[in-house]
Amino acid sequence: MKYFFYGEECPHCHTMMPLVDKLIAEGGEIKKLETWHDKENAKIFEQKEGNKCGGVPYFYNEETGASICGEASEKDVRAWANSE
Repeated sequence: MKYFFYGEECPHCHTMMPLVDKLIAEGGEIKKLETWHDKENAKIFEQKEGNKCGGVPYFYNEETGASICGEASEKDVRAWANSE
């Protein structure tokens, strides 16, 4: 499973959201989890993130263990999503 953790009011998350939505529309299996207002999602974030990033946006790929902290290029996010 691939996760995109975000905060509802996070401007950096809003910058990344169109790309995430585009990848999902192209068939990417990415689970979007809002962490600032949802306590259950925040717990999942804490487990997956492990203090690597300290905040959102945060991308985590369970298959590879790869993660991305903060805003990233489309090339980097696509590579993460494709488990490259």
